[in-house]
Amino acid sequence: MWKENEIILLILMTMCGALGGLFLKKLSLYTIGINRPFLTHLFWAGLLYILGALLNILLLKYLPYTVVYPLTSITYIWTLIFSKIYLKETISARKIGGVLLIICGAFILIL
Repeated sequence: MWKENEIILLILMTMCGALGGLFLKKLSLYTIGINRPFLTHLFWAGLLYILGALLNILLLKYLPYTVVYPLTSITYIWTLIFSKIYLKETISARKIGGVLLIICGAFILIL
């Protein structure tokens, strides 16, 4: 059975991936170059992706590859939540249904 630490690491890893993507989306609003907003968002996006990758490596130490990678699909849940809250995007039933199908498929793979 899974340990509490592994579940926490998995949640943190997937959140880092979704937040890294959020900062890249926000980064797209700025002109590429040496300016504070662009560099700030680039820094946070890079840092979050690196942190997510390190957590992924740590998880692979404790869980099988065939479990960790399908469960990275949890990132899509965070992406829906963050895009609704921070980007004010419309979340349709179709988007929710698509994410639920991906998550169901991931859990079928690891059972």
